[in-house]
Amino acid sequence: MDIELRHARIVATIDSAGSISKGASELNLPQPSLTAQLRRIERAVGGDLFIRSRAGVTRTALGERLIPMLSDLVKRADEVMAAAAAPTSGPLRFGNMEWTPPTLRGALQSALPAVELQTVTMDPATAVEGVQSGTLTAALVPSITVAEAAEGPEPALGKMLIVREPVWLALPLQHPLAGRHILEPGELATLGWVRYSQDHWFHAIERQLFAAFDHPDLEVLHRVDGHREAMNWVRDLGVAALTPPTGATTDVRLVPLTGPERVEMLLVWRSGAVPRETLRKLVDTVRQYYGEYARTVPGYWHWIVEHPRDFLELNGFTPPVVPS
Repeated sequence: MDIELRHARIVATIDSAGSISKGASELNLPQPSLTAQLRRIERAVGGDLFIRSRAGVTRTALGERLIPMLSDLVKRADEVMAAAAAPTSGPLRFGNMEWTPPTLRGALQSALPAVELQTVTMDPATAVEGVQSGTLTAALVPSITVAEAAEGPEPALGKMLIVREPVWLALPLQHPLAGRHILEPGELATLGWVRYSQDHWFHAIERQLFAAFDHPDLEVLHRVDGHREAMNWVRDLGVAALTPPTGATTDVRLVPLTGPERVEMLLVWRSGAVPRETLRKLVDTVRQYYGEYARTVPGYWHWIVEHPRDFLELNGFTPPVVPS
């Protein structure tokens, strides 16, 4: 058997993932199929590339010699495909909701160095329309927006789940409830609130959580049009707001809620319009970036570490735990 690019990608993926099971997940293959393919590759190169154990895989002496070359082959092939696609496909336009940190654009550009990258912040519904019409290459949006778009006659969307983000409570730093580890919905009845305007994507998610409070007379001081505006009201007026952790600012305190709603964040693209390797890099880069950004949100990174089953999509993309 001759070694082909797909064989090199299998070996490189297993090596970077650290186990055959994680590699199978990344390659979207059944684990027995990946194991069988790896065995055929190892027979072709004349020996085992990995030592298997319950903890995962480590390189053999032969693996130490060959795996860097196979990984470099994959990298070079991806660069060739990206360079070939760039002149004909135009810039890659990436849409994001609410706000776009400069570091996210930097991460995307580093992952796709041969591609002309443009980023744009826009309302999720507008971003989905942009992907469908071809004015955007891909966008990071909540699933509720994609579900609404799927009902129309526009072209089908490809999508990949990036993370299921919880909805937490934002409070002023010195609020009596700000030091709690977790709150029950019934404890929130006495708070003053800012809520989201009806045309904001978060309104529907917020409405579901407020229904669980079972207190129709909750005091609402203002309707906001975004997470950053909501955080300003929390900080300056001493009120409460619901938000995903990445929507909070450092001048408020986040408190988890029991049985919270979750926001499914999806990467979407127009089916068949984006090269496979570009999509893989986009998905990996956005997941990696999310894991790194989560570490900057007080309390959120430790929550992810303590609840790994709620963040399976981030497996392998989050920074290592640093002992306190």
